[in-house]
Amino acid sequence: MDSNILIDALIFSGSALMIINIILYVRFERYIRHMWGSRTQIAGLYVPIVLLVLFLIGYTVVGLFGRPDIVMASILFGGSVFVFIVIKVLRSLAEGVYKSEQLRVELKAAERASNSKSVFLSNMSHDIRTPLNAIIGYSALAESESDNTDKLREYIDKINIAGKHLLDLINDVLEMSRIESGRMHLEEAPVDIRSVLDEVSAVFADQMKAKGLEFSIDASGVRDRYVICDRVRYMRVMMNLISNSYKFTPEGGSVSVTLTEEKPENGRADYVLRVRDNGIGMSEEFAAKVFDSFERERTSTVSNLQGTGLGMAITKNIVEMMGGTIEVETEQDKGTEFTVRVNLEVTSQDAINAPVVQSFECECAEDMRLLLVEDVEVNREIAVMMLASMGFMVETATNGREAVDMIVAEEAGYYDAVLMDIQMPVMNGYEATEMIRSLSDPDLASVPIIAVTANAFAEDIQKAFDTGMNGHISKPINKDNIRKVLKEVLECELS
Repeated sequence: MDSNILIDALIFSGSALMIINIILYVRFERYIRHMWGSRTQIAGLYVPIVLLVLFLIGYTVVGLFGRPDIVMASILFGGSVFVFIVIKVLRSLAEGVYKSEQLRVELKAAERASNSKSVFLSNMSHDIRTPLNAIIGYSALAESESDNTDKLREYIDKINIAGKHLLDLINDVLEMSRIESGRMHLEEAPVDIRSVLDEVSAVFADQMKAKGLEFSIDASGVRDRYVICDRVRYMRVMMNLISNSYKFTPEGGSVSVTLTEEKPENGRADYVLRVRDNGIGMSEEFAAKVFDSFERERTSTVSNLQGTGLGMAITKNIVEMMGGTIEVETEQDKGTEFTVRVNLEVTSQDAINAPVVQSFECECAEDMRLLLVEDVEVNREIAVMMLASMGFMVETATNGREAVDMIVAEEAGYYDAVLMDIQMPVMNGYEATEMIRSLSDPDLASVPIIAVTANAFAEDIQKAFDTGMNGHISKPINKDNIRKVLKEVLECELS
């Protein structure tokens, strides 16, 4: 009798609990429907409610008719199906939570990117306006002092300085962009690493002397001086670090550069570059972020020193691309030491091809006629005046199509060379070059063509040569660049 009472109690309790489960599940299903919204994603939620109702019916049948055998078999089967559905639903919920978390992470990343972009634009606006302010300001002063030759020369010198600073800023931004986009690649070749250091020290020797700084170079610790590395990039690292010490070391201070070779083994060795100064140093807080883009310590001591805030970031990225490390030790008012360690393959002097020195003689610049192809009027005017001051005769075209027509209209040899812009309307420089090279007259088709363009990366230079051009001059142009490239292309001495 007691067992029957217990069974009845369990049956009625189970029935009551199942009713509660049905109510809770209906509320849960409505919540999920409201949150997800898509009926296709929640179609499986109808199955559990049906099973719950069947369970309730089963409890009722057992309680009323006492046939637990059939009912229990049905309940066991239904329970298995129910568990399977619940697992599927929980998995769907977990995937939904995961996707939501991914979206949250992506949203935060987008917000960080947006903030970084805002900081970048703010810094760029400030850094570009600084030299522009000098250029515009001194240009206005030059107009008001047109009769004072000394003042004009002073203003022009300051405009040149500001222009070079603006160019450095643009070059650094483009360099950083190439690094971050993965478009920068090392060009490794046999190099005399001691000669690289000697070249860099020669660049700074006069500047250090003029500022009253003691400047010392020591590469006596290098036994194997011939290595495989990217000469240009490694020189850039040296230049950036020495330039940084030069700027932040006051008059009467010292800058020392040492290059040592450590752990030579299996044809490789660690080359350790140390650049130390006893300048103003850095705070502990700033030292932790000195390699971040656009970071400059904002103190009264350094507020008047120009810089892009990208030099150290570029330096660190180049070092890491070379598989090396860079560290900094610094203390305010006591100085800073940067240490760069790279592991390089050792080679021999025979692997380095000595430059072949050639001497060519030809007609002087006054007898040479150049065709300048440039669509921007102000660029065209500047180039014409610069070339004319060097003694060249200059004719101009405003696009590639016009340049091709002018070449075809003259006899072969009329133009000694073509200075070709790249980005132009009607026909760009690449298209014009390809058309010239395809002319039926081989003498006309072989006229030397030199790219004169703001596209100044290594891949741009290579594309110019691949298209059939003979040389490349990067904008902004200057006489030294023009003279150097024309000398190489025309194989002549230009005074």
